[in-house]
Amino acid sequence: MQEHYSAELNKRDAEFEQGLRPHNFNDFVGQKKARERLELAVEAALGRKDVLDHVLLSGPPGLGKTTLAYILANAMGGNIKATSGPIIDKPADLAGLLTSIELGDIVFIDEIHRIQKSVEEYLYAAMEDYLIDIMIDQGPNARSVRLTLPKFTLVGATTRSGLLSSPLRSRFGLTCRLDYYRSEDLKLIVKRSAKILNVDIEDEGASEIAGRARGTPRIANNLLRRVRDYAQVRADNRISRIVADKALEMLDIDKHGLDDMDKRILHALIEKFGGGPVGVNSLAVSVGEEPDTIEEVYEPYLIQEGYLKRTPQGRQATELCYQRLGLPLLSGQHARLF
Repeated sequence: MQEHYSAELNKRDAEFEQGLRPHNFNDFVGQKKARERLELAVEAALGRKDVLDHVLLSGPPGLGKTTLAYILANAMGGNIKATSGPIIDKPADLAGLLTSIELGDIVFIDEIHRIQKSVEEYLYAAMEDYLIDIMIDQGPNARSVRLTLPKFTLVGATTRSGLLSSPLRSRFGLTCRLDYYRSEDLKLIVKRSAKILNVDIEDEGASEIAGRARGTPRIANNLLRRVRDYAQVRADNRISRIVADKALEMLDIDKHGLDDMDKRILHALIEKFGGGPVGVNSLAVSVGEEPDTIEEVYEPYLIQEGYLKRTPQGRQATELCYQRLGLPLLSGQHARLF
């Protein structure tokens, strides 16, 4: 019963995000440099009546990599076949995907850095020469059959571009890194989403949500959803700054966008490990979270905002971290920071 409920919640979240996703470059807010490069590449490809070069999108989760893949498909007038790196665990899966595409289609592979090495090698010929070799039968009767693919565009998305092999990375003609959003851009995204959701929101209310969204549109939209519920029940369905502040306070998200897990990580770093340095595995055990989740989900924002830093010896709290948590910085700790 619990599994069915969780699956239903995930489905609703996906539907919610899909409904707010922009469908063209004009509606896509932020990422000016990446958007300009992609728009130029699309215009040039359409002018040549050719397919778009393969595109690699990198950056932290929730910044719009999937959204841009769908926008590229709409701009090029083709279909999009979406999948994920961990799902393609054998060459036959990739062959089935690639043999179903048509000329000009976009193949989107999310988390492409997690694709199997044996599958990755099949991608090389597909990306360069639009060919794929598939094995038929097994044992003594096994034989290889070469299939010609229609010209397509591979769009890969990754949160950890450093894990991509050099041969795969070099086959992408266009690489774009997405960075965290400014509060001004997130405010525009919140106001656009509120309009789609038919929610009455004041300028200051949108600013309050944007300022606590950790520079991430996905988080901004999720916070808007929660604040909308609060406003519907307790504030006549209107989101002001005070309403947004009360709703976010109820969610344990402070003025600086730090949530409960962020604060648990920082408190553990200081109170259990003396401010560090400490290894990520020890830190993860102390807060009951997976090391990969700490590295990929929480650390990027905490490092960018200056709350902790990575050193060769491990994670270490900064002076700002002590200030934000209201904890005293001892003389020995001060010496380690500088």
